[in-house]
Amino acid sequence: MAKAIRFETCGGPEVLAWQDVDVAAPKEGELLIRHTAIGLNFIDTYHRTGLYPLPLPATPGLEGVGVVEAVGDGVEDFKLGDRVGYPAGPMGTYAEMRTIPAAKVVKIPNSVSDEDAAALLLKGCTVEAFVERLYPVKAGETVLLHAAAGGLGLIASQWLSALGATVIGTVGSEEKAALARENGCAHTILYREENFVERVKDITNGEGVPVVYDSVGKATFMGSLDCLKRRGMMVTFGNATGPVDPVPPGLLAQKGSLMLTRPVLMDYVATRDELVQSTTRVFEMIASGNLKAQINQRFALKDATEAHKALEARKTSGQTILIP
Repeated sequence: MAKAIRFETCGGPEVLAWQDVDVAAPKEGELLIRHTAIGLNFIDTYHRTGLYPLPLPATPGLEGVGVVEAVGDGVEDFKLGDRVGYPAGPMGTYAEMRTIPAAKVVKIPNSVSDEDAAALLLKGCTVEAFVERLYPVKAGETVLLHAAAGGLGLIASQWLSALGATVIGTVGSEEKAALARENGCAHTILYREENFVERVKDITNGEGVPVVYDSVGKATFMGSLDCLKRRGMMVTFGNATGPVDPVPPGLLAQKGSLMLTRPVLMDYVATRDELVQSTTRVFEMIASGNLKAQINQRFALKDATEAHKALEARKTSGQTILIP
């Protein structure tokens, strides 16, 4: 028996409940993991609200780090006591213990702490996929990054800066602007006070940018399209202000033969080789000093309701982790 956060109906943070759960022994190809740190991600709120539907009741969470407590038959790459983590599910991270397919797990290097791994794995793999494989950003390019002081935003700012890109970041306050600049943003835009489209055009001498990374959703989507240069790429990957309204394909033609994509990490770490490639690259960036965690909030796992409230109210910056 262990404790976990579960929800039986979709809704606000108050639907999250701290409950006793049975934890099965690992079957063939599985591991039993005792979590030591859990990453909080905005996608967790989409699962909770039902925007991304799950079979109910459900335990949220896609990112976790812990210690191997038991090994199922046929597992050769892991042993008792190994420190391991996973960036992209399967669902059910918000638990003290769980069983999980060994193929979804990687070992954590000794040089990386459990907390840093929980803060960086999902978001770091997402950034790796988006800036090195989806749209390979080149040195000298200028890119627009929304929510630049958020959990993923700070990681993306560091990564893009390390690649030699000039990062324009939108933020919600002067405090967050300072944090974004400390992590690699060359320019910051206070989106509540400034027209970010006009600022981007000013910064780029009217040219616009080749790629926009937008996790905000409905409130920024159309403006983001207007920030792109001809044949630019719009990467929309979040719904913090609500889902984006339907877009007629002809609009992309009118605005300069634009490309629009709605990627999710799971499609970029779908195979074992892709998972290892992506996590290895994240660990390389950490080892090089180009990627550093900014864990500005820690909540006990049992207080996940409060963590979700803070995240949705935009009262967080950097990364947030849950401690079992």
